[in-house]
Amino acid sequence: MFEEYTQKYITTSRLKTAYYRAGEQNKKKLMLVHGNLSSSVFFLPLLSPLSQYFDVVIPDLRCFGNSQARTIDATRGFRDWSDDLVEFTDVLGWDTFSLLGWSLGGGVAMRYTIDYSDRVEKLILLAPCPPYGFGGTKDEKGEPIYPLGLGTGAGCANKAFTLATAIRGRAAYREILHQFYFSPSFQISPALEDVLISGITSVQTGEGMYPGDYYYAISWPHVLPGEEGVLNAMSPKWSNQEELLEIMNKPDVLWIRGIDDVIVSNNSILDFGYLGKKGLVPGWPGNTRFPPQPMISQTRYFLNEYRLRGGNYQEVLLPGGHGCHLEAEGQFIFSLTSFLF
Repeated sequence: MFEEYTQKYITTSRLKTAYYRAGEQNKKKLMLVHGNLSSSVFFLPLLSPLSQYFDVVIPDLRCFGNSQARTIDATRGFRDWSDDLVEFTDVLGWDTFSLLGWSLGGGVAMRYTIDYSDRVEKLILLAPCPPYGFGGTKDEKGEPIYPLGLGTGAGCANKAFTLATAIRGRAAYREILHQFYFSPSFQISPALEDVLISGITSVQTGEGMYPGDYYYAISWPHVLPGEEGVLNAMSPKWSNQEELLEIMNKPDVLWIRGIDDVIVSNNSILDFGYLGKKGLVPGWPGNTRFPPQPMISQTRYFLNEYRLRGGNYQEVLLPGGHGCHLEAEGQFIFSLTSFLF
């Protein structure tokens, strides 16, 4: 299925980055940035059809896939990743291009656009990390739960992602793939399943990488984010994308999401507000103190603000879950190409 594509490498002063590329004969350039606990292989099924229209590049982010294992300074939010991509695109010779970010990659894409808006022709947010950070905020405006970052970051990793399964080994990753990434009705081929599981297991663990450090908190759910690592970079303590509203050069935005997404949702299965409300984490202090994060409502409010301040966006809802780009591949490609042409 994917044997025709060989991963390549680019080394910059920051990072040795692994990537796939196809369609170099095309004028329009498109970069696809993957999400958390995944890698570039989650876009491989799209490489052939998209390369009919675009020069497509799919990198592995720092700490994922086959890119170099280097620490993440979480206090910079998504900036380590976006700065990596700047030097990467410099070597590619890309002055301007369209940028798609999925999940965590959506946060990277927003950060890249904030800091380097002159390079981004159009911005595609695929089930993106909420603009106010993942977890630890309430209401559509992203009001933080205090202390800032409570119940977010690396201390949530094992507690949240393994609630749905007590098994280990490859079977556990298969369970994660089907329960979290896709809707229950999605029939995935064994070959694709193997490739995607390899993407999940490629995450680079260790000090400063995945998941990161954390601190004990007196308040429920008793964890605060540290200063290093993947999950801490997504915490509202370190990441807020409101600067995107202020940039002068506002690219058009396409927001794509799956109707059955359980990861980026108003009731995310990885959010402690929701898990507590469902009784899955004992001691929940109630809806007033720690409600579920309304991730979809927050993104819509944020993008409406973007529009009010001179930008444009459109929202597309697809069948499927967090990986709707694979579940509804044809509709996804149609939506993407219609937006970019």
